[in-house]
Amino acid sequence: MKLGKLCAAAGLACPSGEDQAVTGFAIDHRKVAPGTVFGAFQGTQVNGEDYIAPAIAAGAIAVVARAEAVVEGAAHIAVAQPRQTFAQLAAGFFTPVPEHIVAVTGTNGKTSTAEMTRQIWRMAGERAASIGTLGVTTPDESVSTGLTTPDIVTFLSNMSGLAREGVTHVAYEASSHGLSQYRNEGVPVQAAAFTNFSRDHLDYHTDMEDYFTAKMRLFGEVVSDGATAVVWLGETDSDWNRRAADHARQRGLTLLTVGEQGEDIRLTSRKPTQLGQTLTVEHAGQQRQITLPLIGAYQVANALTAAGLALATGTDASLVWDAVARLQPVRGRLERAVIAPSGAPVYIDYAHTPDALEAAIAALRPHVSGRLITVFGAGGDRDHGKRAPMGAAAAGASDLVIVTDDNPRGEDPEEIRRQVLEGAAGASEVGDRRAAIRTAIAEAGRDDIVLVAGKGHEVGQIIGSGENMQVLPFDDVEVARECAAAIARGAA
Repeated sequence: MKLGKLCAAAGLACPSGEDQAVTGFAIDHRKVAPGTVFGAFQGTQVNGEDYIAPAIAAGAIAVVARAEAVVEGAAHIAVAQPRQTFAQLAAGFFTPVPEHIVAVTGTNGKTSTAEMTRQIWRMAGERAASIGTLGVTTPDESVSTGLTTPDIVTFLSNMSGLAREGVTHVAYEASSHGLSQYRNEGVPVQAAAFTNFSRDHLDYHTDMEDYFTAKMRLFGEVVSDGATAVVWLGETDSDWNRRAADHARQRGLTLLTVGEQGEDIRLTSRKPTQLGQTLTVEHAGQQRQITLPLIGAYQVANALTAAGLALATGTDASLVWDAVARLQPVRGRLERAVIAPSGAPVYIDYAHTPDALEAAIAALRPHVSGRLITVFGAGGDRDHGKRAPMGAAAAGASDLVIVTDDNPRGEDPEEIRRQVLEGAAGASEVGDRRAAIRTAIAEAGRDDIVLVAGKGHEVGQIIGSGENMQVLPFDDVEVARECAAAIARGAA
């Protein structure tokens, strides 16, 4: 494809080299080959403009950068928002894309909602995939790991690759980082969901309003004109959700609200059972009773929001509700890892914010006749302000709390635990995460439940930073199983 044609499709005037053939796009100068368009962006740690000359030497024919950047020997596409323009150009190159694309944003529930949407589509007979924290999950259930929102080149390449493999439906997670950095632009988004909103990522965003503004780019700019906005309106949700609904109305989107206060999919009752919960849902003038094979109120929110996305993309309602009753747990999201020798179930969850931790504990509470034992920590080099509130959330709702290490990164693990313990009155401290998990499982009686929170699907523990960073193998699910087996051998 010619550079001039890509510029015209993006509404840009091509400064030079209109007839040059574009062979690819890159934001890493080490991935540049002859014919590449290079994106030179200013980042928080690395300035891509410093690598313009090496990129051109490697064969870049055009550079998207600020007007102030020095570009010699290639077309300089000078713009105020290089990330956004680069995404618009790349979108014209990476084609085709799947016909039905939906996005999910919010503080918690993005992964589960996107993956549940994929499951619903698959059970309805569609070739569907999801992209997010778990990676790319394809129609055959294979998973390649990745970031919540990959870089724009990887994102668009994945979309195009899936389409070429015959995938027609894709659900992806739209994180605040990805939205503010234009990492998920350029594809037609048919529907988008807003799950919930609470404190997170304030090490990156200046405050909650800045964080919310980043989220609202999804409704305001990313989704296609006339798209559907699916917004959860639960019994106790904050004003943020209603503000999200207002943003959708202001853009002229079709609004589909879900939850106890939802107008389109209304949850009228929820009863916990031993292996899940029974829901009564009103939709399209009909009342339906659904047995959801997942535990926890927020899993209901995720499942019903996913149902809303599937309905918004034209999936038949009878197929959607049948699929909801057959949803499977998502990796690391209230995933039952093992039954302890005492008979206590051990659950693994990704909860790493105060609200998410409180929600995970609340999800398990109806199923506990004994004690709820919670093991968790806080990540290093991240928002310090949420540590004590996480401790308070755990201590206030659990019967026994063990504070341990999460991913310390470049910080002193002991200092991180100290900050968490400031909010966790009466909690125990066991720094070594494996030892903490073993302690909890050994302590649990047959009527108890153990929750290990914070890392979820992750399979490594990050120690150190920069050149000294190590990622040590650590999977909470596997460690819990190993600890339970060791305790059983000792008991035997």
